[in-house]
Amino acid sequence: MVDVPALVEQAREGRPRAVARLISLVEGASPHLRDVMAALAPLTGGAYVVGLTGSPGVGKSTSTSALVSAYRRMGKRVGVLAVDPSSPFSGGALLGDRVRMSDHASDPGVYIRSMATRGHLGGLAWAAPQAIRVLDAAGCDVILVETVGVGQSEVEIASQADTSVVLLAPGMGDGIQAAKAGILEIGDVYVVNKADRDGADATARELNHMLGLGEARAPGDWRPPIVKTVAARGEGTDELVEALEKHRAWMEERGVLADRRTARAAREVETIAVTALRERIADLHGDRRLTALAERIVGGSLDPYAAADELVAGLTNS
Repeated sequence: MVDVPALVEQAREGRPRAVARLISLVEGASPHLRDVMAALAPLTGGAYVVGLTGSPGVGKSTSTSALVSAYRRMGKRVGVLAVDPSSPFSGGALLGDRVRMSDHASDPGVYIRSMATRGHLGGLAWAAPQAIRVLDAAGCDVILVETVGVGQSEVEIASQADTSVVLLAPGMGDGIQAAKAGILEIGDVYVVNKADRDGADATARELNHMLGLGEARAPGDWRPPIVKTVAARGEGTDELVEALEKHRAWMEERGVLADRRTARAAREVETIAVTALRERIADLHGDRRLTALAERIVGGSLDPYAAADELVAGLTNS
């Protein structure tokens, strides 16, 4: 038996086991999920969500750890969702980013959770929006979401974060990859990590040139800054935090932050509705209604689009 109100209250008190249990309920699509989300709804909206994305090897986990340290020095509670590839055998998180953030394991002001994509494309786990809601309700001031390093398909983070950070590294051809992947359109802040390596300045110049070729910006529009860091030594992290806070202030001043969060909620509702509809359609396999529609298509008396309209109408009216 799951006592949802008790779990939520314990999570608000900062008890990591309660937070872990709530996220597990989310990941497992528990029958209690609706009750959990209903209980969390009035408690959310206070956290600043920062997404970090980039190709494998650019130092996302190290940068995330450095950001945790910086925000903890500011006295903020930090939640981390490290989204890993799934094991093809167990379905669990494969890399275990928590190993690389072990410096924060004993800090009660930090909560770190690895989540498996479980086949979901776009660099995020399907349960990430609800997990973010759990950490928000649990009192995290900042939530860092580190995506899977999947190269050219990680743009989904832009729809889940208030601010999207794109990391690149010299010598990896990331400038070309950025142009191909479309992440020049999603980044709010760009980071050239491992800036102590040869080619860092050239990578920054190339990136700056590509950003200059983008769509024209009106006066007052946000121009993504480029920050050079050496995350392994904590160098440049304060400048990165400063850039993040400037972007947050800019969004709040112009109402962009509220608009982004409204759009995020709308996408979440759409995803839930489409998933529910897909499940109901899946239940029809072998059902006489679906077979009858298929037979009419084969017989030429009905086209697939008209059949789909009839099917959706039947599902929504039933």
